[in-house]
Amino acid sequence: MALRSLLDGALLAEAYGEGTPRVLALHGWGRRGSDFAQALRGIPSLAPDLPGFGATPPPDTVYGAAEYADVISRALGLFAEPPVVVGHSFGGRVAVCLAAGNPGMVGPLVLSGVPLLRPGPTRKPSWPYRLARMANRAGLLTDERMERLRRNRGSADYRAARGVMRDILVKVISESYQEQLGRIPNRVRLVWGGNDREVPVEVAEAAARMLPSSQLEVLEGVGHFVPSEAPARLNAIIREELG
Repeated sequence: MALRSLLDGALLAEAYGEGTPRVLALHGWGRRGSDFAQALRGIPSLAPDLPGFGATPPPDTVYGAAEYADVISRALGLFAEPPVVVGHSFGGRVAVCLAAGNPGMVGPLVLSGVPLLRPGPTRKPSWPYRLARMANRAGLLTDERMERLRRNRGSADYRAARGVMRDILVKVISESYQEQLGRIPNRVRLVWGGNDREVPVEVAEAAARMLPSSQLEVLEGVGHFVPSEAPARLNAIIREELG
């Protein structure tokens, strides 16, 4: 395993296996390419740290999954043939946009724990929180106090994010990918943890109905982090897709 500079340093990636890479692996939010160390054992692969994570610097502006895919698409020329693209959680959002936007340049997809569909209408913030926002905009509540309120209200990912990465998180969690799913001709393997509480299996089942060619496998006793909880099975599935 070695860290490799891609795109003149715009991306830093873990390189696995020997020879020309055949697999591109995209990690989840707050994670990095090294998450795939076991799942990609013995397979020539690149697993970049996505912009803003690990060794790769953050974007200058607020990205959604499509903008992340645009960055990753510049690395497709490093592969001798369309790579198998593995996407976990947030990385799967990027993988779907990458496949939809680059027909013929991406091979089969292997997705796990990806929030592909937005679950119902989002709940509005409470009245006290909305009043606090209004007071902050009017200069009646300090930025420091408002930040404490945001951190208390937000998810663990939101509390950990800083600067542009927090704005990116807010953007991507509101995204849904029905339109992209319908445009993906690639074969798609959905590999889901049966105990995934972050992205339940029902999301994968709904996404499978929108994909022209898909196969869902539920891994019993496995949670959200399939690359680290079931690396041997994920490795076997990737090898099947490589043929």
